[in-house]
Amino acid sequence: MTSREKVIRAIQFQKPDCLPISHAILPSAQYRYGEKLSEIINSFHEDFGWHLLPDLPREKLPPLYKLGKHFDDWGTLWYVTEEGRCGIPVKYPIKPDLSDYNDYKWPEVFGAGVPKFRLYSGHMSGKSSDYYARGGWIVFFEQMQQLFGFENLLVALMLETPEVYRMRDDLLKFNLAWLDNWLASDYQGLHFADDWGSQTSLIIQPDLWRSFFKPVYKEMFSKVKSRGLHVWFHSDGNILEIIPDLIELGVDVINCQASLMDMTELGKFAGKVAFRTDIDRQNVLPYVSPGEVKDYIFKLFHQLGTPNGGIIACGEISEDVPLENIKAMYEAFTEFKW
Repeated sequence: MTSREKVIRAIQFQKPDCLPISHAILPSAQYRYGEKLSEIINSFHEDFGWHLLPDLPREKLPPLYKLGKHFDDWGTLWYVTEEGRCGIPVKYPIKPDLSDYNDYKWPEVFGAGVPKFRLYSGHMSGKSSDYYARGGWIVFFEQMQQLFGFENLLVALMLETPEVYRMRDDLLKFNLAWLDNWLASDYQGLHFADDWGSQTSLIIQPDLWRSFFKPVYKEMFSKVKSRGLHVWFHSDGNILEIIPDLIELGVDVINCQASLMDMTELGKFAGKVAFRTDIDRQNVLPYVSPGEVKDYIFKLFHQLGTPNGGIIACGEISEDVPLENIKAMYEAFTEFKW
């Protein structure tokens, strides 16, 4: 069974021969550990063609990951304090009250934005057809924040400022056109991302999410699904309230922080949607013993997956995760049995 077949079977609950593995290694971890990290990850088979991608030298890091302050293609200024770890926006191209929205110049669709580091894969050599190619890192809620500020966006939503509706519609047109660039290549899935949760709940009221943002996702996801591709969706935070909506919209794979949610309730979706797992980065990976890392992973997989599939084994690695825990995580990925 090729890697591509394994991933597709896991997503579609068709009994892959083992759990597919997806790397999620931040540049900051690569810079800290170097060859020691490479030795670990190279000893485990990854199913998305990570090894086919070229290394990204420090001087070519995108603005979101490059040490210091740098503007992106949208005119947003980013401040990065840890090289290779995503920074924060500190200056926006549009005024807080949206009074200058008419003057904003949108970037060119072709090449606009910066995909998350090494997220898309599988098109670097003749062996690419063996791997599952996942493209994109397409944001919407976060892009609106990056244009005029997180708190400003929340205020505009509550006040129903006309310009925030125009921005939504204009960004949707932009993203639909940008999707054409991704759909022109031979991907099997496209990855969307917006961090919708706080530590305890959804950032905005579910009803507002459903009235303002859900129609946007419906259009974007429908375009991807109509071309026969899987839809992947990432969100940090507690998003339990909208997982049924994401499934309704056709999301095939959800990447969420399971440890922030009621696992009994989240486990009810096992078999209804696949999970690209997030191994607890706040309390587990950086702090516990290797044995405890494995115990956590085995329990998580049993709660979110099924014997027929539904698990893409993944855990984000940053520079604060000890090498022994990184190794334990990957060992658990290969040792897990139903």
